[in-house]
Amino acid sequence: MKNSAVEILSRLKKYYPDVKKTALTFSNPLEILVATILSAQCTDERVNKITPFLFAKYKKASDYAAAAPKVFEQEIKSAGFYHNKAKNIIGACKIIDEKYSGKVPDTMENLLELPGVARKTANIVLGNAFGKIFGIAVDTHVKRLSFRLGLSKNNSPEKIEQDLMKIFDRGDWFALSNLLIEHGRNICKAQKPDCKNCFLRDLCPRINVPGN
Repeated sequence: MKNSAVEILSRLKKYYPDVKKTALTFSNPLEILVATILSAQCTDERVNKITPFLFAKYKKASDYAAAAPKVFEQEIKSAGFYHNKAKNIIGACKIIDEKYSGKVPDTMENLLELPGVARKTANIVLGNAFGKIFGIAVDTHVKRLSFRLGLSKNNSPEKIEQDLMKIFDRGDWFALSNLLIEHGRNICKAQKPDCKNCFLRDLCPRINVPGN
């Protein structure tokens, strides 16, 4: 497994040399936090169409904290699940404003206290905004590919994360998530994976792949 995993990562790095960080557009920790919460069950492309307006209007945590929920819901409606996302973003920013003097916390423990923030979101914020790597962000792409490639037999993101952390070196955790996401978007898609043209075909057991 270790040897196969090393080769998988090596090929991913070679095939996607320009993938360095999340595809979400941001310029500070607060923006990546908001964008990541919005990205749940939504494409990064869609989120990146919403956030320019948001980031121009809401520049500080206190701005989001003071937002009118009904108005904010309409501003993020196209991201889906906008009731919960609005509630979580406003709630998280109230805590950031009141407890952390308006600054997004830079520890896993403190981030997990915020509404709408689980380990995936915390890992994305910590890695992209602060350069701190505490784990591996497991989104739907990472979950799907980990199973198909035989890297994990678990279903929960937390257990998948632990499996991947045991297989890969800590220095590769940040890159691994982004590379698997990119491969999931381009080739190993949920419904129609392009196995014929996949550069990982000889290493992939194709577990639970449609038509396999």
